[in-house]
Amino acid sequence: MTGHYVIHLPVSAPDLARAKMLGRTAGRSLAFLAAVDLGGITVSTEDNQCVRHWVFCDRKLDGGRRCVLRADHETPCTARLPRSR
Repeated sequence: MTGHYVIHLPVSAPDLARAKMLGRTAGRSLAFLAAVDLGGITVSTEDNQCVRHWVFCDRKLDGGRRCVLRADHETPCTARLPRSR
């Protein structure tokens, strides 16, 4: 049998906002790996793992790229994070 495997990496956070922030941070730090699918990153409570919250927007953009901003962003989608000065 061939297919894809998913790594489940339990990490603890005190609330949903911080869990999403940690998910974004971990995802962006591993984004250089082709195997990492940022759009697939979700978080859930430990005792209700069937209810998941998306971490990244992941909307498809022109040219086949995807939005890299948080799932609930209010600014226009972008394929690259703005550089901080």
